[in-house]
Amino acid sequence: MKKHLLVLLWLIAPVLVFAQLKELDQRIAGVKDSVIAWRRSIHQHPELSNREYHTAAFVAEHLKKLGLEVQTGIGKTGVVGILKGGKPGPVVALRADMDALPVYERGTLAFKSTDSAEYLGQRVPVMHACGHDSHIAILLGTAEVLSSLKKDVPGTVKFIFQPAEEGPPGEEEGGAPLMIKEGVMDNPKVDAIFGLHINSQTPIGKIKYKSGAEMASSDWFTVTVKGKQSHGSQPWSGIDPVVVAAQIIQGFQTIVSRQAELTKAPVVITVGKIHSGVRSNIIPEELVMEGTIRTLDSKMQQQVHERMKLMATNIAAASGATATVSIDTKTKVTYNDPTLVKRMAPSLEAAAGKDNVSETEWTTGAEDFSFFGDKAPAFFFFLGGMPAGQDPAKAAAHHTPDFYIDDAKLDVGVKAFCQLVFDYGKKG
Repeated sequence: MKKHLLVLLWLIAPVLVFAQLKELDQRIAGVKDSVIAWRRSIHQHPELSNREYHTAAFVAEHLKKLGLEVQTGIGKTGVVGILKGGKPGPVVALRADMDALPVYERGTLAFKSTDSAEYLGQRVPVMHACGHDSHIAILLGTAEVLSSLKKDVPGTVKFIFQPAEEGPPGEEEGGAPLMIKEGVMDNPKVDAIFGLHINSQTPIGKIKYKSGAEMASSDWFTVTVKGKQSHGSQPWSGIDPVVVAAQIIQGFQTIVSRQAELTKAPVVITVGKIHSGVRSNIIPEELVMEGTIRTLDSKMQQQVHERMKLMATNIAAASGATATVSIDTKTKVTYNDPTLVKRMAPSLEAAAGKDNVSETEWTTGAEDFSFFGDKAPAFFFFLGGMPAGQDPAKAAAHHTPDFYIDDAKLDVGVKAFCQLVFDYGKKG
């Protein structure tokens, strides 16, 4: 009798799994139109970092309607929804970022942003030029689907809606570090965290990821060069900080081309801003330049910092000037835990189809999702939003006025998140 019962259970199990997957697909299909509508509404009304007041209120209201435990004001405007599933299991966190950028939207979308806001004392246009509107909508859709299947959800799910991923303005705190500081990864303690990013140059519906180091650290640096002011017609009577700065900039590029072990990991040093002087016939006393450093290895990151400081100060000293270098680390290397990736990559294949999931190369873009990886194993992946048939080389990049994504397959992101929650719960 016992043997017959085991055989019966063995025969029934696949039927039950199929029924559960079918129900999951039906729930996701049912929320797809809402996800697209949410994304377009949020796109039309973007908000800058640490100023996501209306976006956060919309998110919190929706999560409350779903019956979740909702926490607001974490990391200034962050929102967290907590779903306690009907089955025992781990605590899984899913994260979406909410902020937009001070970028003018040049497109002709019916839901184009025409909003503006104050940013560092200036009135600027505001646009979701990086796709965070899609991330919010996908996570809201995920929360709705998983809430409707609460009895089958293993463990606890934390839905983290994070502000200021693009960096808080001025000297303000914000982003993932502030949310972590205020306990977002605790009470209950997160066992694993997952995140995604829409990509305008990856074909729609496809998923890409990389095990290990995936995205670069982001450091912002400032170099202040002090010389001696003089008349532009008599440079020998002064010390020209502009000429010194030009030599420093060239020197920084030799760190990349001659000192960094590029077969190990890439390095990028970019000077993006220079300010000096008030008149064309006056050699100024001081010059300030600012830029960014991108590395994909933490040891190389520190080596680059040390070499930049050494090079700037010595080049300046050789001309009789002085240079000071300050470096502010905005994000760490986004690192996908290899064990977690190996375990969960099949879940992405189940969501998007095996032929639509692939491992990619690392990127010098940066993400403050990296900080969550200090608290729990993390897995961050990319979802394609480039229209079918478009040449990736001609697709507008993120952070540009022409940035565009096709939102017809945002439901793939919803399914990926749901699949990860269920599958991690089974294996946890």
